[in-house]
Amino acid sequence: MKPLFVLLIVYVALLAFGSHSTFDKGNVFAGNIAMSVMLIFTAIGHFKFKTSMAAMIPLFIPKKVEIVILTGVIELLFALGLALEDTRYYTGIALIMFLLIILPANIYAAKHKINYENLYKAGPGLKYLWFRIPFQLFLMAWVWYFSVR
Repeated sequence: MKPLFVLLIVYVALLAFGSHSTFDKGNVFAGNIAMSVMLIFTAIGHFKFKTSMAAMIPLFIPKKVEIVILTGVIELLFALGLALEDTRYYTGIALIMFLLIILPANIYAAKHKINYENLYKAGPGLKYLWFRIPFQLFLMAWVWYFSVR
C-alpha cells in the first residue's frame, strides 16, 4: 500500500506544483518520475528488509538474499531508465516484464503468510492478493501508459 501512496502523491505533486512554475513538463514526465520515485522507495526496502524479503523466494531457489539485493539494484536502474527520455521506452518494456516475473514471489509470500518487513510476524495471507494482483496490473498499465505507448 505504501508504494501506491508514494506513486500517487509524487504524481499529483508534480502536476500541481509543475503547473505553477516554469518546471512544468507535463503528465508523461510526472508519471515517469512518480514511478521512478516509487521504484527508489521499493528498492530501499530490498536493502533494508533483505532477510525478510528473501523468505518470499521459494525454497528451491538458492542465493535468496543475493537475489533480493540484485532486484533492488535492478529497480534503481529502472528508476534511472524511466527518468531519462532516451531510455524510457525500452526501460518501460523491461519493467513491465519484470513486474510480471516477480508476481509469483508475491503470491508465494501471501500463500505462506510472509511479512516482508518483519520475518517474525505473520503476513496478511491470501487476502493480500486481492490488493497485490490488481496493484501489480495497475503498475504495468501505468508503465505502459506513461512510458511505452
